[in-house]
Amino acid sequence: MSEVPPTRMNQQVFKGKKKAAESGHKLLKKKADALKVKFRDYAKMIAETKGTMSTDATTAFFSLTQAEYAAGNFKQKVAEGTLTARVRVGAGIDNVAGVKLPVFTIYETGGPADNQSLGLIGGGKKVVQVRERFTVFLSQLIKLASLQTSFVTLDEAMKVTNRRVNALENVTIPKIQNVLDYIDRELDELEREDFTRLKLVQGKKEEVTVNVSDATNKMSKLDINQDKDITATFDAQDDEDVVF
Repeated sequence: MSEVPPTRMNQQVFKGKKKAAESGHKLLKKKADALKVKFRDYAKMIAETKGTMSTDATTAFFSLTQAEYAAGNFKQKVAEGTLTARVRVGAGIDNVAGVKLPVFTIYETGGPADNQSLGLIGGGKKVVQVRERFTVFLSQLIKLASLQTSFVTLDEAMKVTNRRVNALENVTIPKIQNVLDYIDRELDELEREDFTRLKLVQGKKEEVTVNVSDATNKMSKLDINQDKDITATFDAQDDEDVVF
């Protein structure tokens, strides 16, 4: 604070800084609240998705066991066949209160299904059922990956925002307020000194005025006495005769 000159200009400058800091604090507080609401929504969706995935995973792997029982071990045939992706993952961005969250979406390429000959000897229905159930499980897995990635990103953004809010609330704004209080105290002290100085000057002026007035009165009386005839106060008969 000692490095800040206590002037009216600096007082206005720091008042502007305090107003800007308070406005930024309000905006960041609103942003933190919005992120907190979204954070809770993501946590709820992740819990629901994980609960659904447990059922989908159990169903998918149980159908795989049924297909292997009906069609035999077809994993080797799948590995030997031509593998063309029928499902791809796209990445997008969701903007939440200025925070960019990654979003993964699943879409089909439209290509034909590989290994159409699987299950021709037996268990074809079970093999198709395995494909469908693992496709559902894959979509749930991609959804969970998107939610958890966004959840982690949102958590980091919340920490940064909360640190900024706490820094403005507990460090920046109190520091600016302390500087303003220091400037106010110094300006008040300067005003008291100026008031005391003016009172002393005014007292000196009044004292000088009184002295000048007294001197003027004395001079005026002296002038009046000088204007009188001094011989009028003497009587010639009172004087003794002088003999030469």
